[in-house]
Amino acid sequence: MASRILVPWALPESGREVLKKSKLRVTYLHGPAGELPTLAELIEAVKEADVVLPRGTQPVPREVLVANPALRGVANHGVGYDSVDVVSATELGIPVTNTPDILTETTADLAWALLMATARKIPQTHNFIISGRFTGPVGHPFMGMDIGPGGSNRPKVLGIIGFGRIGRAVMRRSKGFRMKVIAYDPPLREIIEKTRGVEYRELQELLKESDFVTLHCPLTKETRHLIGRNELELMKPTAILINASRGPVVDETALVSVLKERKIFGAGLDVYEKEPQLAPGLAELENVVLLPHIGSLTQDTRNQMAIVAAKNAVAMVKKRKPRNLVNPEVLNRREYLQKVSD
Repeated sequence: MASRILVPWALPESGREVLKKSKLRVTYLHGPAGELPTLAELIEAVKEADVVLPRGTQPVPREVLVANPALRGVANHGVGYDSVDVVSATELGIPVTNTPDILTETTADLAWALLMATARKIPQTHNFIISGRFTGPVGHPFMGMDIGPGGSNRPKVLGIIGFGRIGRAVMRRSKGFRMKVIAYDPPLREIIEKTRGVEYRELQELLKESDFVTLHCPLTKETRHLIGRNELELMKPTAILINASRGPVVDETALVSVLKERKIFGAGLDVYEKEPQLAPGLAELENVVLLPHIGSLTQDTRNQMAIVAAKNAVAMVKKRKPRNLVNPEVLNRREYLQKVSD
């Protein structure tokens, strides 16, 4: 019998419970240690599914979508959906959902953790201790940057690129450090200008003025390599770049060069341009903090994301309008209406 929902990864138990209660047929496809299936395996398995529920960064290209003309939807487990070919899905009349809101606060926490760890060289000093080299007070190699006003009593400037839910949550956390906040997000300029405690800046001005630049924009054609060599060279030599959005927003090769040349103080990254590969030389730098894409990796957040993704999958199988549609235009398409009425 055909599977109704295909889950090609190790979905958390909270999501499995939702699927179990739905009494729909579910197929889980992954290795014993949670390894993802190959593209060929995914294409073969999706032929027998009505809805696929992939992990947030798991590729769902056109080849997967066209493998099953009766596919009813893709319920993505994550707020970002650039791993899904949404253009092809929309063309084929296939709805795509995500899990927004849930990971807003935890991702903002992670961005601040990266910012603070990079500014104060926390991982480097930790490694220094556990390597047995700590024999007394240390000096210049671990000299950090103030986040608050510090001895100069001058508020530091936090530049936020992308003023959506996460960008605004990052701004809220800056109040405790008495920072001046500026933001760049052309589609949301009016919101920025109406929000108390933040000022709008064009990109070049933001980069020149900021002590900390943190990225929270989606990956689109316009934002790919938004931060390249030219943009990085506009930043202060004492500035720090934080990326907890999408890797390709930054030209990683250019970032490595700028960090090697000490043109900025440092960078904290949770995402990478060709993830999980790193740009050559990045891992050898001592002025970076590197995390393995753990922005939403907390137990509460991942459990809730799994519940929402599972509910979206169930809704699509049961011919109901799902929440969190990223391509709502498919609901008015003849192709989609045929899918849900057959």
